[in-house]
Parts: sequence; structure tokens; C-alpha cells
Amino acid sequence: MPGTIAFDVNETLLDLSALDPHFTSAFGAPAVRKEWFAELLKQAFVTTVTRNYSDFGTIGRSALGLIEARNQTALSDEQRTTILQAMQQLPAHPDVIAGLESLRAAGWHLVALTNSTLQVAEAQLQNAGLLPYLDRVFSADTVRRLKPAPEPYQMVARELSLATSDLILAAAHSWDIAGAASAGCRTAFISRSGQLLDSLTPRPLVIAEDLPDLAKQMNAAGSH
Repeated sequence: MPGTIAFDVNETLLDLSALDPHFTSAFGAPAVRKEWFAELLKQAFVTTVTRNYSDFGTIGRSALGLIEARNQTALSDEQRTTILQAMQQLPAHPDVIAGLESLRAAGWHLVALTNSTLQVAEAQLQNAGLLPYLDRVFSADTVRRLKPAPEPYQMVARELSLATSDLILAAAHSWDIAGAASAGCRTAFISRSGQLLDSLTPRPLVIAEDLPDLAKQMNAAGSH
């Protein structure tokens, strides 16, 4: 019988490239968006390792300030707000709805687990048209420990009355896969553009090109 899949949100379900026009306007180059998100993740990992918690939105603003300094570009408050608020208006990747529909039709329970705060995550998923396909939305902010720390994955399993080994984490990030595996979850990797599994990450149950491919493989395998 199918089980439960927890999806990461940013980059896995939602397309961050929609931010590129904002970064082009502010910095003159769309590639700065990737630089910013990498810095955001780095700072998030530091807060996790040091246990000095800040929420994902606060970290995003801090990372943007560092990127401004690195690129010797001072943004206006309006430009900063535009970029950060645009995170709530990201579209889903074109393949996402078809994949979620296929998984739900096969009986899978689908939830989201994100480092964004719950308020931001629900706004993101609502605006992208994905909320109706998900049974629940979970935020690492609830346990004040960001992925890939074990607590967010364990929280989802606990809230759903599952053993961690009965929860499958689907993500486009090798670090998220590694964190979930370390917490005892099974995993599925979605090969979004530019995302690769590193050699230290435990091999996922499934490696998929996109969500329809994930659905095809998961539906064939069931929950085993």
C-alpha cells in the first residue's frame, strides 16, 4: 500500500528562477539569484550547527545584505522587500501538478516540509495552486531547527503517527536527502536543473527526473 511522502518546497516544488527578473533589475544579472540562495542556505546551515536559531525569512534578508555588499550594490528598502516578498509568489515547476495528481490517485498521502515559516509556506503553496494537493504543511520553524537537522523530519513523522522509516522525503537537494536519511527516513531525489547528489549522500530509494517520473517509480514500487 502507498504511504506518505513529504515534499521539500523551494526548488523542489516551486521554481526559484521566477526571481531572476527581480535580481536582474536590482543587480544587473540573473545569476545573482543563485548566489543569494546559496548564501541563504549557508547561513541557515550555520544557525543549525551553532543552534543560534533564526527563521528562514530573517536569514534570507541577512543573506541579501551580504550579497549587496559582495556585489557593491546598495538596494533600496523597496527593492529588498520586492525580492523577499516575491518568494511567496513563486510558480510551481510545470511538472508538479501532474506528478502530485498521479501520486494522489494512487493513494499516496502527500505533505510538505519546508524551512520557510508556516505562514510563508502556506502562502507560497496557495499562490502556486498546490495547497489542494497536500494533506498538511509542516515548517521546521515549529521546532526551531532547520533542515537538515533531524528534528523537522522527526516532527513530521510524530505528527502523522508514523515511524521515521515510514516517511519518504522527496527533495531536489542532496543536503536535504542526507538529513532525512540521517533522521531515519527513506528518500527520493528529484533531479532539478543544476542539482546533483554528492558522493557522501546515502543513495535514495528513487532518483527521478521530475515529479511524473517520481510518481511512476513510486506507484510501481508501492510503499516498499
